[in-house]
Amino acid sequence: MGMLQKDKATIGIINYKTLDFTRLCLRTIRKFTRDPYEVIVVDNGSRDPSLEYLKSLPWIRLIERPVQADHLGGAYAHAAALDLALENCNTEFFVSLHSDAFLQRDNWLSELIGYFRGDPQIACVGSGKIESIAPWRQWLKKAIDVRTLRRRLRREPDLRGIHRHYNRTICCLYRTDVLQREHLSFVMDHAQGLTAGQKLYFELVDRGYQTVELSPSVMNRYLVHLAHATQVWNDEEFNLRRGTVRKCQRLIDKVLAAPVFRDVLRDASLDR
Repeated sequence: MGMLQKDKATIGIINYKTLDFTRLCLRTIRKFTRDPYEVIVVDNGSRDPSLEYLKSLPWIRLIERPVQADHLGGAYAHAAALDLALENCNTEFFVSLHSDAFLQRDNWLSELIGYFRGDPQIACVGSGKIESIAPWRQWLKKAIDVRTLRRRLRREPDLRGIHRHYNRTICCLYRTDVLQREHLSFVMDHAQGLTAGQKLYFELVDRGYQTVELSPSVMNRYLVHLAHATQVWNDEEFNLRRGTVRKCQRLIDKVLAAPVFRDVLRDASLDR
């Protein structure tokens, strides 16, 4: 493990055939980030215009991850690509950021890093699901979650921790030295049905590290997340329910029409 650059963050983004989203994500980084940072984008075998766009950007480090026909896709591919970005990180902090997450607040990075409070035992800052809905609707959604209610009434054990809280990789900050020292991976326990970074987070907590769990409403101050947008954009490869597709498409249209993001998409100077 080499010397890490202090007070600097590496933002890791995974691209898979989402030109419009990846472009907006990267441009919002350029517009709203003031602190020292670098960006690593790992392309997961897109072979489409999004890859050509990434090759045109002089300010990112692009890694083309070789994807074989027999490799698993979806969550596994995303986690494996995050591991590749982490392997190439040489800064104090590593930030996982989904390509369908768009920043919207100046100094977002310094404010999120501030939650570490300089405490080396705090290894992770992030949130669970980041949904662009009102808090009361989030509460109502949980209240009418029949499957969760049934599981609690039956007192069904959660031996694998599937229903345990974890900070998701949508926008999550980690201490790079902790992940390296503890030999943690974003792919861990994929075979058990855990998503990218889920087991990693459990291991941090179980090994005695502290984490900061921000509420979705707090994270929404910093960014907007289009949940399932990558799958909807590539619907021929992913099997989503029609209701999910319609809901996501409405959100995509709404977000892309917002003045702040419309202006960012028009500003090609952010690519240079």
